[in-house]
Amino acid sequence: MRGNTLTKKELVEVGGRPIIWHVMRLFSAHSHNRFVLTLGFQAQQLRRYFLEYEAMRRDFTVRLAEPDNHRNHPHIEFHGAVDHPPWQVTLAETGLNTEKGSRIARVGQYLAGDERFFVSYGDDVSDVDLTALEQFHRTHGKLATVTSVQIDFSYGILEIDGADQVVAYQQYPKLPYWINGGFMLFERPVLDLFADGDDVKLETDVLTRLAEQGELMCYRHTGFWQSMNTMKDNILLEEMWQQGAPWKVW
Repeated sequence: MRGNTLTKKELVEVGGRPIIWHVMRLFSAHSHNRFVLTLGFQAQQLRRYFLEYEAMRRDFTVRLAEPDNHRNHPHIEFHGAVDHPPWQVTLAETGLNTEKGSRIARVGQYLAGDERFFVSYGDDVSDVDLTALEQFHRTHGKLATVTSVQIDFSYGILEIDGADQVVAYQQYPKLPYWINGGFMLFERPVLDLFADGDDVKLETDVLTRLAEQGELMCYRHTGFWQSMNTMKDNILLEEMWQQGAPWKVW
């Protein structure tokens, strides 16, 4: 993540929770509660976060060296009701420098029995309707669907006539292009494309090939979407969270 932080980007917090938690809560809001995380750089941070997840968020009692404790390790009893979806999270090591496409191929074993699967970058938050996206995907019958969004231009736009007079001004207008919003849905046969080598790039290898084959469809999302690539983005999302968080659909 660009900026002054040693924290892995997916664990940088917004509203007291890592950005990846927000992404996962979006999926849970649409009844998707099984996740596979492809680990690489700073994998230990993600492993530690999920291993300590319950203990860091709930009251608990730990029993140490009790005479009737035959487990030979501390016994922990958590208290109170669980206000959280029933997540199943698989953390899989996929290599330090592996490309994203090859990472997906390496976790194919954890997708056994699934005829289709979502892929998300883990640092984009949105109010995208994943249920509608899936319905759209099932209807068109292609191998893949990518969510597309339009983003604002970073500067104000001047419309200038021949005499250099400004005749109109637009602050942060929408760009006319549709970009990959990071919420993708694939049919299982696409795994064969991901497995085509050790350095398969998700975008330039797999998505490009699917488009060339006429197997890639676009689900246009016109609601809220924001990526978090810099500390400036993090500050922006934190401000949005304090004002109501337009991506909070749970």
